[in-house]
Amino acid sequence: MKNSFYVNNVRFGLIILLYAVLFQPTNAQYFGRNKPAYKVFNFKVYRTPHFDIYYYLKNDSALNKLAQLSEQWYAIHQQSFRDTFKTRNPIIFYNNFSDFQQTTAISDDISVGTGGVTEPLKDRVVLPIAASFAQTDHVLGHELVHAFQFHSLLKTDSGSLNSLRNLPIWMVEGMAEYFSLGSIDANTSMWMRDAIVNNDFPTIDAMTNSYRYFPYRYGQCLLAMIGKTWGDSILVPLFRATAKLGYQEAMKRQLGYDERIISGMWRSALVNHYQKYLDVALTIPVGKKILFSKNAGDMNLSPALSPDGNYVIFLSEKDVFTYDLYLADAHTGKIIRKLSSTVHHNEIDDFNFVESAGTWSPDGKQFVFTIFANGRNKLMLVNVKRGRITGQYEIPGVPSFSNPAWSPADYNIAVSGMVEGKNSIYLFDLKTKQTTQLTNDNYSYFIPSWSSDGKYLAFATDNPIISSQPIDPKGSTNIGVINMENKAMKIYAIFPGASNLNPEFS
Repeated sequence: MKNSFYVNNVRFGLIILLYAVLFQPTNAQYFGRNKPAYKVFNFKVYRTPHFDIYYYLKNDSALNKLAQLSEQWYAIHQQSFRDTFKTRNPIIFYNNFSDFQQTTAISDDISVGTGGVTEPLKDRVVLPIAASFAQTDHVLGHELVHAFQFHSLLKTDSGSLNSLRNLPIWMVEGMAEYFSLGSIDANTSMWMRDAIVNNDFPTIDAMTNSYRYFPYRYGQCLLAMIGKTWGDSILVPLFRATAKLGYQEAMKRQLGYDERIISGMWRSALVNHYQKYLDVALTIPVGKKILFSKNAGDMNLSPALSPDGNYVIFLSEKDVFTYDLYLADAHTGKIIRKLSSTVHHNEIDDFNFVESAGTWSPDGKQFVFTIFANGRNKLMLVNVKRGRITGQYEIPGVPSFSNPAWSPADYNIAVSGMVEGKNSIYLFDLKTKQTTQLTNDNYSYFIPSWSSDGKYLAFATDNPIISSQPIDPKGSTNIGVINMENKAMKIYAIFPGASNLNPEFS
């Protein structure tokens, strides 16, 4: 799946989890910039039957929910692996991603987009609380699959790191995704459809020996096909046999066919599935491609159109060393100038490019984007015409936030902010530097977006229509809308045939 921009492109996000420990040389050392550490975390330990949960969260209800999720995933994965932890496994929760980046449990840098880490030698699962209940639930389930994988191999008499190195990353990560998401996943389906449309579907051997094919998505799809064909009970024996013998011999012994036949079965199954949905007219991208590898980078992310539609600001690794912020002509794709860079601005530790590049001022003269600096998120203001940084702002009381959205009517910036395990919508006034919290309950609110006149603020939420309805752990979301005049909020269900989505407030 190539990453390019079309004028009407809709951005999608990926949860990218860290699994690099096993594939580094044994004498590899951490080098480069020191990992930033800006605060001391006073961890406490909450013990459950199977986990020591390390936390500094003050929200007891959120802590209890995390403990409940951990034990639920343990019960699910224990049935798959037929394995039991003899001692409690440590899980380290950080309150937000900015704190997570400072972890000393893992020596490597924590890059933007890393959802969690499982350290195999010390059994530690490390992750931040995510923007929504469903995201945290998924990442926790994913990482605990790794904990069971490592336990089943390293805690046996015959287990060793060498057996782990026999495992292709698509099997390790694909199993974690399949066991935590299942076989029906819109994100993976998007990747597979793209591969079929562009006739770029790998064999298992190609997927094993090339970094071109994202192991999470392709691995999840392959293991789902194997599970649906031979039964899910074959997957853990296949995993263990691969650790001992390599995937090619393991497939022959466990599935009865070699890699080439399994690859053919996998491709045929997907072609047969997607062909009935592939209208030729629908496979041709709509709109004009403006930013792609020939005039920008291979990864071009988080486009933000100017209010008049003439310019676009985006993040790209065009200059190889880091992701930088660029201004381009939205009609021709010609890059006009670089606006900001972590290389040239030492006060920036990183860009929050997974969530959004930023937001334009109503007059199109300024641009605000989110950065990581000094252990917290900050808003950075840049003069677009001159390409100069003109301001840097903390949001009081909100150390971690994303998705800034500038009101068309004033100087209010809406953000999705994480405080004590709760994601809420906040307003930050660039003139007065005052913060206003707009939502405040046990649900998650994220990705704010203004109406064109600034009278309404919409956002995604796991807040259900019916107050007695529980949060859907699989990630179903609704749309919330706040009337900014009286601060009344309404929630609208998103489903086929939903009507009356035009907000009317009493």
